[in-house]
Amino acid sequence: MDITKFKAAVNGGCPCNAQYMADVGPYNLLLGETKDYSGSGHTFATSNQVFSSTFPDGFAFECLEVFSGPPNVLFKWRHFGNYSGTFTDKAGKKYKGNGEMFNLIGMCMAKVNEELKIESLDIYYNPEDMIKPLTTSMVDWGNRPMAEEGEDKEANSLAACSANGQGCSVM
Repeated sequence: MDITKFKAAVNGGCPCNAQYMADVGPYNLLLGETKDYSGSGHTFATSNQVFSSTFPDGFAFECLEVFSGPPNVLFKWRHFGNYSGTFTDKAGKKYKGNGEMFNLIGMCMAKVNEELKIESLDIYYNPEDMIKPLTTSMVDWGNRPMAEEGEDKEANSLAACSANGQGCSVM
């Protein structure tokens, strides 16, 4: 990476420099504010702890397909791992994963210089696609969400059911 020129932007948003990305951390930069995750509520270290706890066996990143070569490299990527840990949302509720493989797909335009050092990244994906499955479809419902001390465990176990009791809102 050419840190003197580096810029990163998510979904066409305002680009940030390398120092800002290093200060806030990649999760906070890439996720920002979603329904169940607050990038501004975490530091680089705490965001890494959240996702290390969520994906204790690792959360890999891979390039799936390259569509154009240098200097503008457009590629499709995947971030993936078994959701076998516990995700803590921005309200402090904990969701135990069901062990299934989590897949997040996106696109990126990387501009590189003659030395193939990255000068900019334009990243495109839906941040809700990262967080929503961790609190809904991939949750081990026998453990969802994990009750805190003093919290009503029965009310917690019914949180995903519809108000009229006729079905589950996540199915």
